[in-house]
Amino acid sequence: QVQLVESGGGLVQAGDSLRLSCAASARTFSSYVAGWFRQALGKEREFVACINSSGGSTYYGDSVKGRFTISRDNFRNTVYLQMNSLKPEDTAVYYCALARGYTMTKNAANYDYWGQGTHVTVSS
Repeated sequence: QVQLVESGGGLVQAGDSLRLSCAASARTFSSYVAGWFRQALGKEREFVACINSSGGSTYYGDSVKGRFTISRDNFRNTVYLQMNSLKPEDTAVYYCALARGYTMTKNAANYDYWGQGTHVTVSS
């Protein structure tokens, strides 16, 4: 069974930066696509970013392009989300997830394992 634990969330002001981490227990972490999703109050789950198994390719949702960077350390079994120039609209619970059997996917339904989420609140 794969377990994911997110950390690094908090309360920040607009323009600040945060780095989220997701520690995975997966034995074969390096074989999974890793993704970040977020869900704001009253809104549907939104794709944020994903990274392929080797870390050589990334993809971002339109709302975070140029501001967020996803990365992974397969030796540490950890995926990161560096968030810069945060906006109040970024306020949400952020979830990391792993997908098996894909080279890349932004579809939440394709992800097999999910963390419990970490809260990010950006004040204006």
